[in-house]
Amino acid sequence: MSRRRRIYEGKAKILYEGPEAGTLVQFFKDDATAFNKKKHEILDGKGVLNNRISEYIFTHLNRIGIPTHFIKRMNMREQLIKQVDIIPLEVVVRNIAAGSIAKRLGLEDGEVLPRSIIEFYYKADELDDPMVSEEHITAFGWATPAEIDDIMTLAIRVNDFLSGLFLGVGIQLVDFKIELGRHWENDVMRIIVADEISPDSCRLWDAKTKKKLDKDRFRQDLDGMLDAYREVADRLGLLHENEPPRGKGPVLVKTD
Repeated sequence: MSRRRRIYEGKAKILYEGPEAGTLVQFFKDDATAFNKKKHEILDGKGVLNNRISEYIFTHLNRIGIPTHFIKRMNMREQLIKQVDIIPLEVVVRNIAAGSIAKRLGLEDGEVLPRSIIEFYYKADELDDPMVSEEHITAFGWATPAEIDDIMTLAIRVNDFLSGLFLGVGIQLVDFKIELGRHWENDVMRIIVADEISPDSCRLWDAKTKKKLDKDRFRQDLDGMLDAYREVADRLGLLHENEPPRGKGPVLVKTD
């Protein structure tokens, strides 16, 4: 990728220009970060796992008619994606109280919410991604009322799919974050799911033991973050112990 022009680098991924107009290459790094990079480590193989898990989820979202930026996985660490104009919002869907909502509302960790709740956060690291309302979003022109409706519809559809997917392998979907972007095809614009969906962006608990299988292991100094990510991939059927090693990091199965 060194010969391609770097478009953007975030905490966990790098975007490069793609091989064709309207495409980008998304590279998954091994960086583990928390609290807007105040805590930072390199975990060998993390990017490989997130690439594979995110590919699996986005492929299934595309198949059931939920539009995403994902085109294909190129190799162990890279995906070919559609270029989109990212909407400067993080959209969080919560099913169970954990993290900031528990602190804000005095809820017990693990308390089932009355219904799934959608929250919006303004993407600005220097401001620690503040929570915002629909009024803020429309007043500052980040999205129109019609786009907010589309965003919320997509968020609920993704939640329904992910909840069933993970429950089927004994994992409880506590909450998750997605980002969305505007994509144009033949002068027609639509909102599509972008970025990634992985244990970096979801809270995942073992359905029986409530063991944390996500980035909270890093945030809360629980250790075993990479093992937890491997367990998620394994439960989804993405690991293959008998496949010959291919360099550093986890060994993964290539799917059609």
